[in-house]
Parts: sequence; C-alpha cells; structure tokens
Amino acid sequence: MTAADAAPAADDIAAIQGSGEDGNRGPRVEANVVEADVEEADAVRLAAQINAARGEIERQMGILLTEASPERLVATMPVEGNRQPYGLLHGGASVVLAETLGSVGANLDAPPGSMAVGIEISASHHRSATSGTVTAVATRIRGGRSLVTYDIRITDDAGRVTCTCRLTCMIRSGLPAGLNTSGPS
Repeated sequence: MTAADAAPAADDIAAIQGSGEDGNRGPRVEANVVEADVEEADAVRLAAQINAARGEIERQMGILLTEASPERLVATMPVEGNRQPYGLLHGGASVVLAETLGSVGANLDAPPGSMAVGIEISASHHRSATSGTVTAVATRIRGGRSLVTYDIRITDDAGRVTCTCRLTCMIRSGLPAGLNTSGPS
C-alpha cells in the first residue's frame, strides 16, 4: 500500500484511535481482557478500512489485512495466482506482502502530512509453498522520528515459516505534489 492508498483512511484511523482524555484509544478500561478485546476489535476495523483503500498490486495479488496497528500487522495472500513457473510461491510475491505490511504500519504511525516509504528490504526464503494461503505477521522492532523497522514472518497453512523479511521505512515530511489522496476509483 502506498501513502496515496492509506491517505483516505487517515480520518477513519484517527477516529478509531480514539479521543480518550488521556490520549489513548477511547475510554480507559481497567480490565486487561476487556482492553485487549477492544484493541483487537480496533485493529480488525482498521484493517478493513485499509483493505477498502488497497492499491493496485495488493488487489491484484489478493493481499488482505486482518489486523492493523503501528506495532503489529497481519495479512494473508493466496498462493494461487502468485506462483512462478515451477508452481512455487514466487519469492517476489512474498517480498511484496512483507513490504505492504511494513509500509502500512509505518504510515499508520507517521505524523500528519508525512508519509513512510520503504528504503531497504531483505528476505530469506526458507521453504516453498505450492497451494493454500500464506499469512504474514509484521512486528515493529524500532519506531523513530525518521526511520521505522519491521520484522515480517510469513508462514504457510501448516504454520511453517516460508520467508522472513526485514523492512526499513523512512518517514518523509510532506506529500508529493499531485498525489491522489481521494482513494481508489
């Protein structure tokens, strides 16, 4: 997802992140279990809003976010339609999945009027996937004012790690001139 795709959801993201008096998400809930349920519901709602503003490549590859917050994101992608000629999940498809998650997470935490762009990604492919769905979990390892880094683990339907990636994004102030922030048509 690009900054242009994420921009239309900015108001919705702000609304979901809440207006609690202490700056946290909504009213303070004392019970840890209830708070966790609220945060999980917020992450699911935010993922749905981001999915509605997906970019071309995310739609083409069938990438769907199921959970989204600046700290942790989860998405799935079908193997079918993303295979190379030997019938294996294309390594580049795994990298697209990883960069999508890390970039979305970095943009969720970027200051208003700025955007995050990927500047470095590395990937290690551990095993192949030939069918089913792969699931990626991105975890923020460092969030700073100018750089954000995510660790992304991609697993197959059996829970076996197929790929691990590390993505670093740079936070840029200002949006490019002519950027379409109206969302997909």
